[in-house]
Amino acid sequence: MKICAFLWTYYGYPTSTYEGINVEQMRYNCGKMLAQRDNGRISIDSVAGVPDSGIAHAIGYATESGIPFTRPFIKYTPTWPRSFMPQKQSQRNLIAKMKLIPVDCLIRDKKLLLIDDSIVRGTQLGETTDFLYQSGAKEVHVRPACPPLLHACPYLNFSRSTSVMDLITRRIIKEREGDGVSAELLDDYADPDSANYKEMVEEIRKKLNFTTLAFHRLDDMEKSVGISPCKLCTHCWNGKG
Repeated sequence: MKICAFLWTYYGYPTSTYEGINVEQMRYNCGKMLAQRDNGRISIDSVAGVPDSGIAHAIGYATESGIPFTRPFIKYTPTWPRSFMPQKQSQRNLIAKMKLIPVDCLIRDKKLLLIDDSIVRGTQLGETTDFLYQSGAKEVHVRPACPPLLHACPYLNFSRSTSVMDLITRRIIKEREGDGVSAELLDDYADPDSANYKEMVEEIRKKLNFTTLAFHRLDDMEKSVGISPCKLCTHCWNGKG
C-alpha cells in the first residue's frame, strides 16, 4: 500500500504523524528545501504562508534563508466553512477573499515571498496575489510546496474538482498542445528540467500575475517526507500511483 504524499503537504493535521514523520516537521523540511533551491537568487523583505497549511512551509523557508517570517494578512474564520466546499467557484472566491484581513505595514512597499501548499485551479492564489498588490505590495513571489498538479486523483475525494481540466496546468497544456495529449508528453511536462515544464510554469506565472514562480520539485518533496519514495503515491504529479 502506498501513502498519499499530500497527507503531509496539505491535508494532514499539523500534530499528526504518519509512518513516523510528523506533518509539521515535513512542512518545515519543504520550506527549507525551497529556500535552498532559491539560494538567495531573489531579493525579498519577508516570507509569508497562505493560512493555514502554507504557514509551516513558510517558517521552514524563513528559517533556512534567514529572511523574516511575517503574517501580512490574517485569516478570519469564526464560523465559515473551508473555501473549497461551496459548489460554485464564485462563492469559493468570495469566501476566500472575505477571510483575509491585510496588515498594512507588513505589505505596503514590500517584496513578499508567498508559500501555499499547492496550486490547483489557480483562482484563489491569483486572487490573493491581487489582494496583496491592491494592499500596496511591490512584488509577490510564489513558491508552492508541491510540484505542479497534472493528474486528477482517482483514489481520494478531498476536492470539488470534477474534471482534469480544472487544473491550471492542464488548461495551459491544452492551449499549447490541443486535445489528446499523450502520456509521454505529460511525463515531459512533469520533468522540472524539461523545456515544456519551464514554459508551462512561466505561463502560470503570467496568468496569475506573480513576480516569480518556482514549484517544489518532486524529488525534493520526497526527500522532505523522508520515507522511501516507493511507499509514496505521487499520482497527482506524475501519474504514478
